[in-house]
Amino acid sequence: MNYIENLSEEKEKAIGHQLAHLMDTHLTFTESKIWHAHPVWFINGNPIVGFSKQKSGIRFMFWSGADFDEPALNVRGEKFKDASIFFNSVSEIKAEDVQRWLQKSETIQWDYKNIVKRKGELERLKIV
Repeated sequence: MNYIENLSEEKEKAIGHQLAHLMDTHLTFTESKIWHAHPVWFINGNPIVGFSKQKSGIRFMFWSGADFDEPALNVRGEKFKDASIFFNSVSEIKAEDVQRWLQKSETIQWDYKNIVKRKGELERLKIV
């Protein structure tokens, strides 16, 4: 993934590769692409998880993460339902936590795909 290879520090690249590997392993049915300049994974066109380099480290963000009831996802968005965690080394990434969060991202989703059509209003998706 070019995004990862373009990160400036080796530790950032290692974090990016580890996160991408975990998402590709546990979200095999999703589409991943660079969206708004960052890697994002989608279910049926709805963004669910992604990561980006920021001053505080690599931000691992779940679009609907505020409803996951996961204390480690403690960086909350102010306007939407997102929640994040920052990583500064691969050793901080706990695969079992990431796998649990990814499972929740499949079933707990807000409809970001249609947010513009709904003029900024989010609706919870009913996952069958």
